[in-house]
Formats: sequence, structure tokens, C-alpha cells
Amino acid sequence: MELISVIVLNYNGKGFLDGCLSSLASQTYSDFEVIVVDNGSRDGSPEYVKENYPWVRLAKNDENLGFAGGTNVGIRAAKGEFVITLNNDSRADSRFIEELIKPMADPEVGVCAAKMLFPDGRINSAGICISRSGAAWDRGMFEPDRGQYEFVEEVFGACAGAALYRREMLDEIGLFDEDFFLYLEDVDLAFRARLAGWKCLYVPGARVIHHHGGTAGVGSDLAVYYGNRNIVWYPIKDFPFRLLITSLPFIVARNLAVIPYYALRGQGGVILKSKLDALKGVVKMMEKRKDVVCRADYSQIKRFVEIWGRMKGH
Repeated sequence: MELISVIVLNYNGKGFLDGCLSSLASQTYSDFEVIVVDNGSRDGSPEYVKENYPWVRLAKNDENLGFAGGTNVGIRAAKGEFVITLNNDSRADSRFIEELIKPMADPEVGVCAAKMLFPDGRINSAGICISRSGAAWDRGMFEPDRGQYEFVEEVFGACAGAALYRREMLDEIGLFDEDFFLYLEDVDLAFRARLAGWKCLYVPGARVIHHHGGTAGVGSDLAVYYGNRNIVWYPIKDFPFRLLITSLPFIVARNLAVIPYYALRGQGGVILKSKLDALKGVVKMMEKRKDVVCRADYSQIKRFVEIWGRMKGH
């Protein structure tokens, strides 16, 4: 068996930890470690983990480093050749790890996406999709689970709420981009993996129940800000030049269109700040393009790109 490191990021999520960690304690796959990374919680989460789950490794950050920074702390501390990222508001099926690792027998597979379900049984994520507008979304989101996603198949990328990454791949392409802080950092990593020539497979046998938005809140100002800032950044950083140039009208149109939408929801100030801050970071993202490993043929990327799409989870 290969050693697998499971990274559970936590921020004031004490109420979710028992369900998540208990589900990991019941796994059929035995050779794994669990690292809970606490992002400066003030609800007693670290103490709760120490007292109730002594077999869990605990990494404590003094401040909230976001999903990207916090998860990277766990990855750097991990001993495994494979790394699973799992949201703290998730409960894993007993065969979750066993099923998720199977496709890694193929050395070209760098990422595996789990089947994520809402507590009511609807689909939360069956992999992630992208569009020319920069929008990224969870495949199958909110659909009733009628067996339409019961096949192992190649997808663009994995939602980092329940995903497995090959350490060799991460060593090559880098970890989550900490400038993203929260939201779409998994899309950025998925894009970099694709550009470097790695495959991502969706694994329906690896199932988790996910509460969704348990930490940041669905539609919160926090989610709106980071999601709408980062949706500008990742295309600039990752889109192949040809795709970026031809997609600019879609990118501009979408980013303008969402401003009145959020303004009507009473979040006008948040959406304007997100777009202004996105523009301030454009030069930095252009600079980061130089560090992106790019071996994939343009056609290998283009086949996953849809025209418009919708925003992932926001």
C-alpha cells in the first residue's frame, strides 16, 4: 500500500470535525495519515482534536491563511506520496480512500475527483468544468443523483473539497496559489496540471457527503469577493495565449454583467471591490504565467472549454 496523507483544513469548524474525522477512522484503506490544519480557530477546535482524536496530526496556524495557504501548510507537512484534500464539513464513505487511489495505478493520472453529494442526495460535484468566460463550476451541481455520474471518466479537474493529488505532480507544478486565498484555487491548480500534461479522473466510487459552505457561507460577502476576484485572475494566469486572446470578449462581458446582478442583491460594494482588486492584480498574474509548466497541446485544453458556463458554487 502507498501512504496517503489526508489534509483537513479547519477554521472555526468544531461542529463538523466529529463527522469528518470519524468517517476517516472507518476507512477500509489502512495506510494513511490525517493532518488537521487549523487556520487560527477561536472555537476550541484544536483542543477538541487533541482530546478526541489523538491519532490525528495537528498543524496550528496563528492566523487564517485561507484555503490555499492553510492547505499548503498541510501538504508541506505530509509524508505521503499522495495527498487528499477533504473539507471539514464532509463525511467520507468507508471506501472513499480505497476507491480514490485506484486510478493512480496509471502514471499519467495526477488528480482524482471524488463524487460529492449534498446531505439530501443531490449532486454537489462530479468534477469541475470551465468556460471561455472564466466561469468554473461543479459538474452536476444540484442535479438529482439518478446514476448519470456513475462512470470513471476524464474530467477537466477536481473540486479540492474532496480530491486526491499525486505528490510528483505537485512537486512539478507547485501547490495551491496562496494569492487566491479562497475559491478557484482548485481551478487554477487543475489548469496547471492540465497544461503540464497530467490527467484528472472522476471516481464515482469515492463518495463524500458535503454540507457545502459550512465555513465561508454560500453567497456570503466573503464568497462573492474572492470568487469574483479570482475568476479574473486564473484565466490571465493559465489560459494558453491563443485561448486568452479569443476569450477576452467573453471574460469582459461576464465580469461586467455580474456587477448589476450583485448590486441588486445588496452586494454592490463587495462586487466592485472584487473587480477593482482583480484589475490591480492583473500584472502579477501575467508575471506568474512565466512559471506555469506548459507541455500540453492546445487541443488537449480546448476540448474541455465550454462557451459560457456558470460560476462554481457562487
